[in-house]
Amino acid sequence: MRVELGEVATYINGYAFKPSDWSDTGVPIIRIQDLTGNSYQANRYNGTYDKKYEVLPGDVLISWSASLGVYVWDGEPAVLNQHIFKVVFNKCPVDKSFFVHQVRSILMRAASAAHGATMKHLTKPVFDALPFYLPRLEEQRRIAAVLDKVTDLIAKRQAQLDKLDELVKSRFVEMFGDTVFNPMRWPSFPLAEMADIVSGITKGRKTKEQNLTEVPYMAVSNVKDGYIDWKTVKTISATQAEINQYRLLPDDVLMTEGGDPDKLGRGAIIQSPLENCIHQNHVFRVRLNETKILPMYFAEFLQHQKAKQYFLRCAKQTTGIASINMTQLKGLPTLVPPIAVQQRFCEEVKQVTKVKATIQQDIDEFKKLKESLKQKYFGG
Repeated sequence: MRVELGEVATYINGYAFKPSDWSDTGVPIIRIQDLTGNSYQANRYNGTYDKKYEVLPGDVLISWSASLGVYVWDGEPAVLNQHIFKVVFNKCPVDKSFFVHQVRSILMRAASAAHGATMKHLTKPVFDALPFYLPRLEEQRRIAAVLDKVTDLIAKRQAQLDKLDELVKSRFVEMFGDTVFNPMRWPSFPLAEMADIVSGITKGRKTKEQNLTEVPYMAVSNVKDGYIDWKTVKTISATQAEINQYRLLPDDVLMTEGGDPDKLGRGAIIQSPLENCIHQNHVFRVRLNETKILPMYFAEFLQHQKAKQYFLRCAKQTTGIASINMTQLKGLPTLVPPIAVQQRFCEEVKQVTKVKATIQQDIDEFKKLKESLKQKYFGG
């Protein structure tokens, strides 16, 4: 049976807290950032509030603005900010897991109907009118059990990837010591002495050149902490001179100019760049002198505290955003062990990378299966 979302449950929008309401004590205020994992300030509220805004562990929350999504709250008791619905199952029998799986699919399809040029959101009438497949409760539980199983398999494989990442970090410390205290007394050099560092092409620049070529480019969104995200690669029109100047080569390390404070100075090796792939001006390209320092060693060095603390100290910071400039990046004090020791570490990382690739293939296959099942159960 097909119904509308508004018929399935009651959706309570959060309270419109203002900065003047924030406190260092009281209950946490749940914002969209807290749901999406991008929160850096635990705002709290120490006043009185209507109990309908209270969120307890296990409550289902739906962000309908900026980042459409469905979440099951697993934190401490809290109070809900605006732009998030708390779901109250008081209209008909609904399995919570079935509801979460289906509404996630619904919101993915509904994103194209969301309003707003930059801050996407769904109006309440549009949200309430979204179609929802509502079979008998027994069938809901059967479908939920199947999807929960696949979700659990994905989570277990992801946990394996996380453990392998922890293994690499642990091995790095074993071989090179704590980067802040440098107990092994490795020599330290400014990054500029071992690398060619350039900023990339500026979007929206003006050029008199008529002969332009459409080429792929790496944006800030492509450079994650330790890996390149290939899901969305944009293109830009560039002159041949610009392509020659900014063309990326295998083993270049890409680093971001700014962003969220905890991701400042994040970097990743681009091992197989697309043909004529270049990078934008908010991404630095670090081309290392591999007779002195190896990309795999350097990429891991960036994820340890000496590099992170350096970037945080020298960064220009505004509300929630931090940035570094070329001069600061060039001055990064980098520990440089003997190249033979770096090579041993890199060989171990390569072996771990092969295992990770196999696990990632499993994850990708399980994700395809999950999407296929959701299409079968919920339709398009």
